[in-house]
Amino acid sequence: MSDALELTQELIRRRSVSPDDGACQALLIARLERCGFAVERLPYGPVENFWATRGASDGPTFCFAGHTDVVPTGPLEAWATDPFEPVVRDGVLYGRGAADMKSGLAAMVTATETFIAATPGHRGRIAFLITSDEEGRSIDGTKRVVEELRARRERIDWCLVGEPSSEAAFGDTVKIGRRGSLSGRLTVHGVQGHVAYPQRAENPVHRFAPALAELCARTWDAGNEHFEPTTFQVSNFNAGTGAPNVIPGELLARFNLRFSPVQTVDSLQQTVTEILDRHRLRYTLEWNVSGLPFYTPPGPLSDAVSAAVAAVVGKTPLLSTGGGTSDGRFIATMGAQVIELGVVNRTIHQVDECVRIEEIRLLERAYAGVLGRLLG
Repeated sequence: MSDALELTQELIRRRSVSPDDGACQALLIARLERCGFAVERLPYGPVENFWATRGASDGPTFCFAGHTDVVPTGPLEAWATDPFEPVVRDGVLYGRGAADMKSGLAAMVTATETFIAATPGHRGRIAFLITSDEEGRSIDGTKRVVEELRARRERIDWCLVGEPSSEAAFGDTVKIGRRGSLSGRLTVHGVQGHVAYPQRAENPVHRFAPALAELCARTWDAGNEHFEPTTFQVSNFNAGTGAPNVIPGELLARFNLRFSPVQTVDSLQQTVTEILDRHRLRYTLEWNVSGLPFYTPPGPLSDAVSAAVAAVVGKTPLLSTGGGTSDGRFIATMGAQVIELGVVNRTIHQVDECVRIEEIRLLERAYAGVLGRLLG
């Protein structure tokens, strides 16, 4: 059994449903300290975080970033085996967090151990930024740690996030950026009444329908060479008292805009409110920005990652900005180049989440290759 596989299994056994760390970080910290890392725990509320560094601060800083928390399992009876008891079957490791992202954490640590053993006097500094608040609210995790690091004038030059970036096979895709995420909580106000007397009521569902159709049909932009076009999606929609003969007095809707850098938060908010106002709706609207778009242009980090992946799989990866958000959005605000490289993401957040054992081995080799190219 490889060291990375064994460490992945140990992490899966620790029930770290967000924001609970399940003592995963203690396991990682113990191994990093044996390699000479100085480790600082940075807990905020129920969230566990740590920042670890090794090497000279006058050189470039390369940071591994990741999370120990996982999403809930869902119905246990739907799983073929206990989600917190790792099982290997036909070359595949099953368990919650196997792909997202305990295999990534294990590969980071074991690759670093291998690199330090071969290059104890490496140039620059290796860092780890690990949280238990990525799958949850993402408020007291990487975001808070980055705020603390910026206040200290810490620097991260290159950051490799261990999110499962691969699509069909390991190393086919790495993420060089992500779209921004803007959410709205909309209440459309009407007048409740009896369905037999609509003239005495104002149905907010009927009033909102034309505006919703326009929002959904709108072409927000064409994106650019690196980013897909901005999209609008309704995630929740609720109205009515439950009675079949009552016109509702309010409609509640939640929506999200995933946007490329060709848009700004202000421009999107202005467009939405202009459409709602033009349809003469009475409404209340609350906004939440969970992340701004970021992009890492070609440079030392993307070159090192592409070369390291090609060295282990024989093919250069696709550089993509697709998918959802990640904690890379917070680290990018430090001026760091940020790239995500991990195992195949096909089963993440699903019942019977799994990863091929071979992918863990390849990921470990790729991480070690990145370290060698940047700090060797």
